[in-house]
Amino acid sequence: MRWLKTILTEIFGLFVDDIRFALAIIIWLALVRLGLPRLNLPAGWNSVILFTGLATILAESALRTASRKST
Repeated sequence: MRWLKTILTEIFGLFVDDIRFALAIIIWLALVRLGLPRLNLPAGWNSVILFTGLATILAESALRTASRKST
């Protein structure tokens, strides 16, 4: 059964390089999906909030990766 775990890990690794980055995106998308409709913001603000969160997650991941490679 160890071979099955190895295969699944390799397939998962093809699509997900950084698990923290992927989980942060999934959590942010869930929060936006569940939270924004309840805030009743004007239509343009939903996309701004979604983009800002995703850009912040990307910047944090890039900074974390850069600091890990520089040391």
